Amino acid sequence: MFSLKTWYDLFNNINGFSVIKRGNYAIDPSFRASLYEQLNIQYDGGTKAMHACPNRMDPITTHIIPEEVSKIEIIKGPYTVRYGATFGGVINIVTDKPSSENTGFHGKVSGGYESNGDSYVTMLQLQQVTSKYDIVGNIGYRDFGNYEDGDQTEIPSSFRSTDYGIKAGYNFTDNQRLQAHWRQSFGRDILHASLPMDTNYDNSSVLSLDYKWSMMGDVLKSITAKAYYSYVDHLMTNKDRPMFMMIEATSVVEATTIGGKLELNWKPLKKLNLFSGIDMLHIARDGNRDRLVKIMNGNMLPTPKLFNDKIWQDSYIDDIGMFTEAKWSVNKSTVVTAGIRADIVISDIKDPEADFEAMYDLKKRTEENISTTVSVKKIVSDNFTLEAAYGRGVRSANMMERYINHFTVGQDSYEYIGNPNLKAEVNNQFEIGFKGHEDLKGSLNTFKYETSFYYSFFENYIVAVEDASLTRKYMPSQQPVHPKVFQNIDKAYKTGFEVTAQLDFLKNYYFKSEASYVYAKNKDFNESLPLIPPFKATLSAGFEKTKFWANARYNIASKQDNISKTFGETKTDGYQTLDFRLGVKPFKNVSLGVAVLNVFDETYHNHLNFSFNNQTNFGRVPINEIGRNVTVFLQKKF
Repeated sequence: MFSLKTWYDLFNNINGFSVIKRGNYAIDPSFRASLYEQLNIQYDGGTKAMHACPNRMDPITTHIIPEEVSKIEIIKGPYTVRYGATFGGVINIVTDKPSSENTGFHGKVSGGYESNGDSYVTMLQLQQVTSKYDIVGNIGYRDFGNYEDGDQTEIPSSFRSTDYGIKAGYNFTDNQRLQAHWRQSFGRDILHASLPMDTNYDNSSVLSLDYKWSMMGDVLKSITAKAYYSYVDHLMTNKDRPMFMMIEATSVVEATTIGGKLELNWKPLKKLNLFSGIDMLHIARDGNRDRLVKIMNGNMLPTPKLFNDKIWQDSYIDDIGMFTEAKWSVNKSTVVTAGIRADIVISDIKDPEADFEAMYDLKKRTEENISTTVSVKKIVSDNFTLEAAYGRGVRSANMMERYINHFTVGQDSYEYIGNPNLKAEVNNQFEIGFKGHEDLKGSLNTFKYETSFYYSFFENYIVAVEDASLTRKYMPSQQPVHPKVFQNIDKAYKTGFEVTAQLDFLKNYYFKSEASYVYAKNKDFNESLPLIPPFKATLSAGFEKTKFWANARYNIASKQDNISKTFGETKTDGYQTLDFRLGVKPFKNVSLGVAVLNVFDETYHNHLNFSFNNQTNFGRVPINEIGRNVTVFLQKKF
């Protein structure tokens, strides 16, 4: 269906997903309460672009414009070993690619507008497709203003971004193809309502190469290879914040991501399909913060003092993985999948701050992680399929958890300190699910349903806990005095479900209901794990015809009072919103989409939203979502 796309809508409209919001730009997905590096987020089958900012002002979603996204593929847990180390699931963001059936020169131009924030987007895409080669290029521009919540309170959230990309493929033969993809994104003047600083610029460059040789022989079926490189250059300052009068802060940080993969597809037996390979991921970050202190201990300094703080301390993490995954067709109705993966993770800090070096015995560290999975898919009948799975996903600590040093990188006011000796997190996840459909009679066409139930118990789960033996490094008189230090806990679990039901009737009409729920427990502290979304449900109804479609969607979220007090969480009220969307194709190759979101102008916030930080006229309370918003999107193909 055709409408204006935002990352908030793309993820929030998928059952089981929530989003972590810091403003209107830096959106991180949460799936089944797994977040950040607990999710293996990539695009186009493996390309990664890691963030440079320790506050995640620039997650991977900021380096791709939503208008490029054709679909989002999801593996709902650690049930594969083929796509890198996976703890909570794989999210593959697939961008548009040329269609081999649509040869010749073609293109499309599109534009969209949002009333709340006076925001607009534009994109131009051109492509040339022949039997031997294809090339597609696009350029887009986004200009978003500050939005208002349901109480007409203006939320500092404006930004501008310019993006372009070129994707070129060459077919050596009918079964050999090489593709190159180059893209750059330039974010400017980005306001982050719930972070201590704003982004002056965020520049990213990503290059990827993909090769595939298929239909090679009776045993070796194909070889695929991938290599990619990304670089992010990020500048943030506090020049528009109230704290600027006391301290001028400027941070320049950078992140380099290099990776690759080689995979062989074997079929030694008619019913046995094997995928074996090796992959590599290198993440390196560096950058410093300059602080010009004008007021110290409440007194104006005659000469401001300049301090330089090491943010990433010139650190890196390497992950080299080897894997084998087998699919065994036991019979026509049963498929068993099993896989094993070994990761060697090497981490080091090359330019540590003196106080951080004094805390730990810093040296290059090597970890060995083993991940496994096994699942069974049983086609019980033409109308009913049953699946059961177990996965052991292992995730070594990310760079922030290892090496951050007295920076406020959480959803609270604490300084955080990394721990380079953290053990790898382990997710032992069990799941059972089924889906099916029933063909009905008369005006009722089909009833479709799908559900999944899962349970995970964790080993060495990583959380940040206040350490009363330590004190703040920056602004030591400010509360809270004691920083948090990342550590492993022994006993934690989560469980939950997703359920979907849809009734199709009168050929083009449907009614759909979805619901998801997660419950988690930190047994060590006898409280919830942090950042657990509440129960969510949606009711939607609509119709889809060749030249016209429309739907209404009612969104329900319950209150969340199962919280982590150690993490500093507070209870969140439930809310209900209503959205209307419609689309029409008035002329050939022309599409128009219109939506009214949050029709009743509700004032609410998601439980995962960050709180206002260093903002004039705002206390430290969670930022609200956007109020009533009318959007229009127009596209012309040629």
